[in-house]
Amino acid sequence: MEKYKLNIGIILGSTREGRMSPQVGSWVKDFADQRDDAIYEIVDIKDYNLPLLGESSDITGITKWNKKLDSLDGFVFIAQEYNHSMSAALKNALDLARDAWNNKSAGIVSYGSIGGARAAEHLRNVLGELQIADVRTQVLLSLFTDFENGSIFKPQALHEANLTTLLDQVNTWAKALKTIRK
Repeated sequence: MEKYKLNIGIILGSTREGRMSPQVGSWVKDFADQRDDAIYEIVDIKDYNLPLLGESSDITGITKWNKKLDSLDGFVFIAQEYNHSMSAALKNALDLARDAWNNKSAGIVSYGSIGGARAAEHLRNVLGELQIADVRTQVLLSLFTDFENGSIFKPQALHEANLTTLLDQVNTWAKALKTIRK
């Protein structure tokens, strides 16, 4: 029997009004909570009131953000595609931490007109620089087939197989990488 469970953060990658990431994040969490392999929690970057990198001397939110990231073993990023890339809020949140990301695993659940594939591609480049081991499997959600009227999240059942594999991979890597962070 394992002495501990992994702590996996489901990172909501948008802060704008009308965002759909809370719906997608809740779906991931509800699905993941049916498993017994980790403790999953939603981590909403909007809750941290992060300043833009280099634009404020108030580091309260940044300190709180880094402390939260330190407590996690892995991540599932909810990444929406804005203008062929990830949101500025997510990029800023990634930039405001360094060591707290290192030697952890991550999976990507993305959405957009082509499933958020371009946002996920850009996100993978940044994750590599932050020494985050991103897993191959990802969930690509279409604004046309997984969102009713472009705003109400109703995922197709076919995504559950990829989400299962993504969580399996994130947890396998998180467990392995935890051994080198001790």
